[in-house]
Amino acid sequence: NDILKDQKFDSRLVGNIGNPILSEKKIDISTIFVVEASSYQLEYSSYFKSKYSAILNISPDHLERHKNYKNYINAKFKLIKNQSKDGLAFINYNNTFLKKKIISNKVFSKIIEVNYKKVKKELEQIKNPYFESEGNQENLSFIFYIAKYLKLNKKKMLNTLKNFKGLNYRQQIVFDSKNLQIINDSKSTSYASSESLLKKFLNIYWIIGGIPKQGDKFKFSKKDCSHIKAYIFGKHYRKFKKNLKNKIKIKHYLDLKTTLNMIFKNLKNDLSNKKKFILFSPAGASFDSFKNFEERGLYFNKLVKTYIDERKNIFL
Repeated sequence: NDILKDQKFDSRLVGNIGNPILSEKKIDISTIFVVEASSYQLEYSSYFKSKYSAILNISPDHLERHKNYKNYINAKFKLIKNQSKDGLAFINYNNTFLKKKIISNKVFSKIIEVNYKKVKKELEQIKNPYFESEGNQENLSFIFYIAKYLKLNKKKMLNTLKNFKGLNYRQQIVFDSKNLQIINDSKSTSYASSESLLKKFLNIYWIIGGIPKQGDKFKFSKKDCSHIKAYIFGKHYRKFKKNLKNKIKIKHYLDLKTTLNMIFKNLKNDLSNKKKFILFSPAGASFDSFKNFEERGLYFNKLVKTYIDERKNIFL
């Protein structure tokens, strides 16, 4: 959306991010809707159809609603299935699930396979810490593919991406110093959505909590977790602990405030000179204690601000 706006398109960010689609006004034939559509919305909608569709990833999610992985894939696949002959569908080149679905179904749109390795040179030109994780680079590669079909100005696009600040509660850097970085990724509601950040950093204090997703699995080995300490908050800690045990050092506390307080205490006792990272990437739904992930993310940011403002942690 930022890229389109910077190139003078009438672009509207709607759906899960931004405004409800039907609330938008002053629309004409040139208006472009950038829609984040959830699997919930796609499942119950019979009429939603886009000219351009992008399925960034497929991993077990929302199985408490969809019941099984097959139903979840079917809901996502409606993005492609509902398209017309003039539609373009962008999928990850190594997504075997979607490729099988496309072969076994009657699909009208043109399928574009996105390979982020083929745009790696372009990605390397973007000096923005927000895009350094493997997951964000893969997502960004879709932008480069779509941009070709929209005939966007590449120089202007690179400048927009260079200055992009990111979205609140989605890998948002809320504090950064020589010794410590704090990242708010409250949007994370599954292990898969936390993995790219866990791969990116060393010396991670990982805050997990909420309602674990049905069927969700933590794929890291014990060796992969040697740089991670896990802090679980909330009443569902036993389910998280079951998935993480024998892989990560785990501590658990009643709530998020207590958990963050204990992490700061532990950081004071960590005498190593290496930079530490507090990663709030809960890998669970927020509904046990919060209205949504935004409310959860806002609460976390307020807790961090309180600690910093009160200068409780002089090591920062």
